[in-house]
Amino acid sequence: MASALSDKLSRLVKEMRGQARITEDNVQDMLREVRMALLEADVALPVVRDFIARVKDKALGQEVLGSLSPGQALVGIVSRELAATMGNPAPDGAGSRHVSDLNLAAQPPAVILMAGLQGAGKTTTTAKLAKHLIEKRKKKVLTVSGDVYRPAAIEQLKTVTKQAGAEWFPSTPDQKPADIARAALDYAKRQYFDVLLVDTAGRLAIDEVLMREIKELHSILNPVETLFVVDAMQGQDAVNTARAFKEALPLTGIILTKLDGDSRGGAALSVRQITGAPIKFAGTSEKIDGLEVFDAERHAGRILGMGDIVALVEQVTAGVDMQAAQKLAAKVKSGEGFDLNDFLSQIQQMKSMGGLSQLMDKLPAQMQAKAGQVDMDKAEKDIRRKEGIIQSMTLLERRKPDLIKATRKRRIAAGAGVQVQEVNRLLNEFDQMQTMMKKMKGGGLMKMMKRMGGGKGAPKMPF
Repeated sequence: MASALSDKLSRLVKEMRGQARITEDNVQDMLREVRMALLEADVALPVVRDFIARVKDKALGQEVLGSLSPGQALVGIVSRELAATMGNPAPDGAGSRHVSDLNLAAQPPAVILMAGLQGAGKTTTTAKLAKHLIEKRKKKVLTVSGDVYRPAAIEQLKTVTKQAGAEWFPSTPDQKPADIARAALDYAKRQYFDVLLVDTAGRLAIDEVLMREIKELHSILNPVETLFVVDAMQGQDAVNTARAFKEALPLTGIILTKLDGDSRGGAALSVRQITGAPIKFAGTSEKIDGLEVFDAERHAGRILGMGDIVALVEQVTAGVDMQAAQKLAAKVKSGEGFDLNDFLSQIQQMKSMGGLSQLMDKLPAQMQAKAGQVDMDKAEKDIRRKEGIIQSMTLLERRKPDLIKATRKRRIAAGAGVQVQEVNRLLNEFDQMQTMMKKMKGGGLMKMMKRMGGGKGAPKMPF
């Protein structure tokens, strides 16, 4: 949906250039394209109709301000309505960042009930949420599985809970889910846990037994949050599932999983509108920390091809080892040489940020298109190859690269499983980086940046 909608809007922005007002005529074509993109993304038809009507109502007759074209103005309206559809408008109507966090205002333990179909990623998401609560909200978290129909689900929760740094409450397939829930709640109270996360059973399809069981768990636990976990790739099926769970439970929020897949909006638009519950989190990768608080405005930007620069900055900041960066800066400033250990550290920092493809995903569409000319898989393999070459060197060789002559190059190449030419290429790139670092010494950084303006003559970076 993201690329389809952003491509169509970009084309129409150009076509509408030079017109002074958004009119019935010039808005019709654009809204037709928006409607088709939404339907192709499996957004429910009633949701599409309502969305298009709201955009049209707010757009017609609007004067185009400043340097904006009618197309650009309309993209702005579409963006705001996308955010409003997926998020929570401010209660005073004064505008909002459209972000909904968890409500943990309860006598501990605050119970969070996880609901959804099998395969939506409930168990993994439970552990991801535990990690989020531990790291971001500083909570003591206990998890428990009520999925007695799949013994593997109980073991899976035990494994991922350990990875998240939370505590797991044991349960077995021969127990009743209601008994498990009571025992876990009692234990959480006695051990002073802040939050109890309850992973429930799922089915491949909605059935009466499943709904009756989860209703009973809800009445026993009286959770402060009942979160509906749904696969963002499901499209239209997500709407039907959401409707059934909404009728069975008083849902307080939604977690969209697999948002890093191809579908980036269809489920988000539909499920929010069908359930009336805000989207609180989005699963962005399979890693245990691949969960982010859902920001509707930022997500609308992704859908429209505007990218998510805020998320990019957050990801880079989280991945950067500030202590290591400061140590390197001090080393360069003091006049000590930039060696291959430092070069390796830069490569490894890039990996810790999630790799090139995850960073690229958050760039605006135009920048992605330019960078897309580079094969991301090839670039990431190149990073791994460089890492392997440096790790095949001795500590002395890393500190003193000038020692690396023909015989050493052959040994390093054999150890890394590459040709000698690859070792030469890495050493040439290192020389360029080393030259650049020397220019940074004593305040030469600004002069160097001015000379590199426009990217001409810029040394090749390791990533």
